[in-house]
Amino acid sequence: MAHAFLRKKNSGFSQDVRMPTPQEIKKALLAAGFELYRTRGEVVHVAERVRENLLMDSGIFVHAGRGAVGFVVRAQHTDFPHETEDQLFGRARSLAASALERGYHEVEATTRPIYDPGDGDRKIDLWCEVLFERVAPDLSAALDEVRFALSFPKSAGHAD
Repeated sequence: MAHAFLRKKNSGFSQDVRMPTPQEIKKALLAAGFELYRTRGEVVHVAERVRENLLMDSGIFVHAGRGAVGFVVRAQHTDFPHETEDQLFGRARSLAASALERGYHEVEATTRPIYDPGDGDRKIDLWCEVLFERVAPDLSAALDEVRFALSFPKSAGHAD
């Protein structure tokens, strides 16, 4: 498999830095004790256990081609039924405050309608999701960023 290379500036000159392949990333994540959710192309999704450790979710990923670690945070309309989309996005973004201080940046903000599994025409919720990423200069740094991303909630809690 071909390796991705990024041009990295260091003290005024550039050098090529070899980025690991998805297979190398998967091997390193497993060796570090992480669970994997899936791999799609160059993106390896890390599993997060939710709801009494019975269900898995995946809001954290390592992107081999970009040499980046990212995560998605969200606020759900059913949890805050009287709030606007802007307010829900604000709640989602607030979950990532410590990540911004760590060098993450917002990549995109999107809404995702959630439909009833038994009736595909019936919308039951709307999720306001915000994607954040940070470049990881090497695989060791990527593992540290995955640990960090696992350390805080990715979904805003219910309204009191």
